[in-house]
Amino acid sequence: MNYLKKTGLILLILFTFLFTGCSQSKNETADENHSQTTTNPASRTEFLMGTVVTVKIYDKNKEDVLDPVFKKIQKLADEITVNDGEAKSEVDKVNQNAGISPVEVSEDIFTLIKDGKTYSDRANGSFDITIGPLSSLWHIGFPDARKPTQEEINNVLPLIDYRFVELNDDKQTVYLQNKGMEIDLGGIAKGFITDKVRDVLVDHGVTSAIIDLGGNVYVLGKNASGNKWTVGIQDPFSPRGQIIGSIQEANKSIVTSGIYERYLEVDGEIYHHLLNPQDGYPFKNDIAGVSVITDESTDGDALSTLLFSKGVKDGLAYAEKIGVDAIFITHNKDVYLTSKLKNKFKLTNKEFTVKHP
Repeated sequence: MNYLKKTGLILLILFTFLFTGCSQSKNETADENHSQTTTNPASRTEFLMGTVVTVKIYDKNKEDVLDPVFKKIQKLADEITVNDGEAKSEVDKVNQNAGISPVEVSEDIFTLIKDGKTYSDRANGSFDITIGPLSSLWHIGFPDARKPTQEEINNVLPLIDYRFVELNDDKQTVYLQNKGMEIDLGGIAKGFITDKVRDVLVDHGVTSAIIDLGGNVYVLGKNASGNKWTVGIQDPFSPRGQIIGSIQEANKSIVTSGIYERYLEVDGEIYHHLLNPQDGYPFKNDIAGVSVITDESTDGDALSTLLFSKGVKDGLAYAEKIGVDAIFITHNKDVYLTSKLKNKFKLTNKEFTVKHP
């Protein structure tokens, strides 16, 4: 069995620091929040979709909410996960009927594919949900990963074109117009599921929680002290747990794309898992990792790949244009920030340097 073809980058470390020295009004807010929350959260961790999934609820007496949360994750995973040689999920059925007939899907999957097609259109070719035939060739992150021949790459590139994904809103069907096309939702699915989990938590009255779907992180509300969560940004050159700095956020998603988490080495050359739909090879630019902060994790998931594909200069310009906060880390250990983060990001690793474009 094959899982979501873009497994998670666990490049974000969350700290629940309790700050002191706040003003009286903040202390009053913290006292009120503390009566409802705890520093000892109800927590559950499971291995789903090929990655580690952890949800922590800091509200008191809300442990039972973890059951519907993980039920929702499992349901969506079953509908999305691509299985090699088996048509088990709704996405499998769409792919197996490429060039044959439309397939009716659930409301969640239809919305997800529709969102993916929208971001594919915005990316001008650097993000495409029909990249499935190419990611299947490389299969980076799995035991059978290999470097395809140029002929193999040339054969699948014509199959990658989101414009040939036909959606029927009335019938809620998806049709891939050309035989051999495959949808791969790995670049957006975990963000979508993260948003759905947040909705389940909120619907059940949860006000303080951390959702971590293999590195797609969402921080709900504030911590037990009444302050924003402190989120550490992972050093992409070091083992997990080593950070370069931190930001404080509440009710935000933080998603990272980087080149050192999943890769294939062939004849001394490293090929990372972020593939360019236009030439069939991993993107080559000056970015080692990019973290995107958004209200919706679906947006952050798609944008992390899109911004990575553009390199630092064009990525920064695009992020500023659409008003998205992002942190770029280069191979030279330079850190570039979008304008709104310049007074929010705290650098803690002296091996890195914050640069201003």
